[in-house]
Amino acid sequence: MTSTNERVLPSSVAARAAKPAPTAMTGAQAVVRSLEELGVTSVFGLLGGAILPIYDAIFDSRKLRHILVRHEQGAGHAAEGYASASGRVGVCMATSGPGAMNLATSIVDASMDSVPVVAITGQVNAPLIGTDAFQEADIVGATLPHAKHSFLVKDGAEIPQRIAEAFHIASTGRPGPVLVDIAKSAQNQRIDFTWPPPLHLPGYRPITRPHSRQVREAARLLATASRPVLYVGGGAIRARASEVLRQLADLSGAPVVTTLMARGAVPDSHPQHLGMPGMHGSVAAVAALQRADLLVALGARFDDRVTGDLKTFAPGAVVVHADIDPAEISKNRRADVPIVGDLKLTISELNVALAAAHEQYGKPDLGAWWRQLDELRSTYPLGWTPTDDGRMAPQYVIQRLGEIVGPEGVYASGVGQHQMWAAQFIKYERPNAWLNSGGLGTMGYSVPAAMGAKVAQPDREVWSIDGDGSFQMTNQELATCALNDIPIKVALINNSSLGMVRQWQTLFYDGRYSHTELQTGYGTRNIPDFVKLAEAYGCVGLRCDNPKDVDATIAKAREIDDAPVVIDFVVSRDAMVWPMVPAGVSNDQIMYARGLTPDFSTDD
Repeated sequence: MTSTNERVLPSSVAARAAKPAPTAMTGAQAVVRSLEELGVTSVFGLLGGAILPIYDAIFDSRKLRHILVRHEQGAGHAAEGYASASGRVGVCMATSGPGAMNLATSIVDASMDSVPVVAITGQVNAPLIGTDAFQEADIVGATLPHAKHSFLVKDGAEIPQRIAEAFHIASTGRPGPVLVDIAKSAQNQRIDFTWPPPLHLPGYRPITRPHSRQVREAARLLATASRPVLYVGGGAIRARASEVLRQLADLSGAPVVTTLMARGAVPDSHPQHLGMPGMHGSVAAVAALQRADLLVALGARFDDRVTGDLKTFAPGAVVVHADIDPAEISKNRRADVPIVGDLKLTISELNVALAAAHEQYGKPDLGAWWRQLDELRSTYPLGWTPTDDGRMAPQYVIQRLGEIVGPEGVYASGVGQHQMWAAQFIKYERPNAWLNSGGLGTMGYSVPAAMGAKVAQPDREVWSIDGDGSFQMTNQELATCALNDIPIKVALINNSSLGMVRQWQTLFYDGRYSHTELQTGYGTRNIPDFVKLAEAYGCVGLRCDNPKDVDATIAKAREIDDAPVVIDFVVSRDAMVWPMVPAGVSNDQIMYARGLTPDFSTDD
């Protein structure tokens, strides 16, 4: 990935570049200067004692826009939203101890979803490290299993190099979060600053060019398979491979499924797109994977939410697995043809090899395969039934939002039922329009991620689609949005409960609703009153509880562009996400609706 936030010269080039005379400054000033040299324009953070020198240096910067969040988790998710919407590295900051630890959730989240983020934290003075000093926590140790890399800087002279290396690591290979923890004594230390610094990263050499023999074998398989499927994961989004992926789909004629993290990698309107696979995927997408004789996995990791019971997943398929991260190859499902390399480059070479394979073997006849899949598409379309309690169907609200706002909008979802409905019922025609916490499933992601996305792309309409459970974890960032002129819009899907957990309690725990009710007396008490809460945060609050008013309420929210807007959509708590594959069972047991299990065990 390349961007203005990643202008780091390779060490060999940097060594040959003419070095300007060093400039005397503090380590803290070097942090700010390094960020400026890297093209960073926006930083999300919350200060404290151990990072105060850096914030003092930010005060003098004319290039950095610092956005003061209300909680460090919000800073991390905002950096994720910024990176996911723009493709540039997101930057967040926090102080030591609890501040740094509050960033940990977003660091793990970014790791799971391959989001390029650099987190800069303050640490106690170097001589105090390890003494249980005030607000000391080993954030490096805490993040080592999850961050792509974690630096502890005790010597201020190392700061430019470590910041440059952090950006290089975060944005190359498989993207991910990098932590730079800087002792306060290093921040106060006087140093000689020069730019660019050398990069010294022994052992870090991401493989970008795929092995040509493996690519040719993948092309041969794709040219001769009877039931191929292109299984596309979030890596296609991160690699910016959508254009070449569309070419591969057209050239191969194969059906395409896009995972939760890959929505928009192939337009939903593409005739070969079957939708999302997995636990809440379309019947056609799930069946295609189960019945395939060839899976071409592109930037996917065979996650359990896609595979179900791994032993029964795609039992008859030969697997081609292409990924930038060699650790993902054969981690969950053995790859018959492993390909390690940059996905955009890999698919580009696969397109060339596939055209040659068609000349050698001819194009495969996929007519019978498509007849099976088209029948499943028409027999089991996505949809919903009217609610029993007469309240609005949340699926209708989300579908109308997507239809009215359109594909140029950005949709940042929280975690829960509304997340799945937003993935199912909004049509995604371009990459980076759909932001969500897929791997970690972090409630509270939506509002700060939408904030970060709006900062990255101020001319786009950005919607947070959140549930009343998720929303109450990070809604304080509405104050950040109001005070910093970040006019996001929030579609709050308010079912007065923790909906996804409640659905499981309905299906698997005999309706024993243990602690999933968020309101006492469903629909009779509004605690909090989300309209008043929005207004208290300096936002515009609207409420809609009638399907006849949905369009008009969305239109009213769209007319407001000088303040954040929150719409409290009061919906049924009994609505469920269908289809559904219960956890741990075979995808063959997908439930299209309660009591209805499709049979797609068609003979060859």
